[in-house]
Amino acid sequence: MAQNVNEAKPKSSTELAKFDALFPELVGDLTKNEMKNPEIADAFIWFKEVLHYNVPFGEKTSGVSVVTSYKHLVPQASEADMKIARVLGWCIELLQACSLIMDDVEDNSVTRRGRPCWYKKEEVGLTAVNDASFLECTVYSLLKKYIRDKPYYLSILELFLQTTCQTVTGQCLDLITGASGEVDFSKFTMERYSAIVKWKTGFHSFYLPVAVAMHMAGISDDESHAQVMPVLLQMGHFYQIQNDYLDCYGAPEITGKVGTDIQDNKCSWLIVKALEIASDEQKEALKLNLEDIYKQCEENSYQDCIHLIYSMDSVVPKTVFLDFVNMIYKR
Repeated sequence: MAQNVNEAKPKSSTELAKFDALFPELVGDLTKNEMKNPEIADAFIWFKEVLHYNVPFGEKTSGVSVVTSYKHLVPQASEADMKIARVLGWCIELLQACSLIMDDVEDNSVTRRGRPCWYKKEEVGLTAVNDASFLECTVYSLLKKYIRDKPYYLSILELFLQTTCQTVTGQCLDLITGASGEVDFSKFTMERYSAIVKWKTGFHSFYLPVAVAMHMAGISDDESHAQVMPVLLQMGHFYQIQNDYLDCYGAPEITGKVGTDIQDNKCSWLIVKALEIASDEQKEALKLNLEDIYKQCEENSYQDCIHLIYSMDSVVPKTVFLDFVNMIYKR
């Protein structure tokens, strides 16, 4: 029997407001002192604009999930520790902004979050590549400032480094699978698609936030992290299917971007599913209506996540995962 626990979106407006309110302070941490140095002031005036334009306008699902997950793990957490959880959430948002800038350049995208992609701004261009590197650097600056005296500093530092490598690996798979030129449909398999999603999205956007909260709560053993990883990667798969569908069928004024997956020869869920069900003639034309198939797949993916959550034996409360999956269900 299908389960539906999506009673309310758990990303409360109160927590989101607290999360957003911290961002200006972090921008100051990353630029204020450097802007006083005449040798590098111009660079950090520029970097301040990089931060304001690229970081605070996403859904912030991953960043806020660090905070909500930590609150579930440590219900009586002090306000000082909650602030650290928010800082670490923003570190994830900064790392994601770095990836998105590079992704937009590599895909020749036009819009992001309802505005021109950063590199599309006349005064930016390929300077955006250096700006993305700056955003990655900010993560480690904030980790050093806020948690270097904490027992979990090394674990979280290594986690961010590992996640960056995983994301770059997934991006490489994505780029070489749909390389420009004549399309090789033999590479567009569900196995390859699942690998791209796991490495490009799953680790970064879903495992990382919960793993950070677990380390903060003192849960750092390999067994506990291995227990939660499958359900979080399944959520990442679910999320990416939604993204792929919205890239084609979503209204740009709602999604905030003009989808380019088809013209970029991307190995997306739509093309992989089309190739699975198409006749030889249809494969030539690829004229298939996938909307009903997507809706069923979305529901099946959600139910798979719910099943994994309720069947999982973990020290992490199930509410951590239910909150996360309900944030992305039918978004």
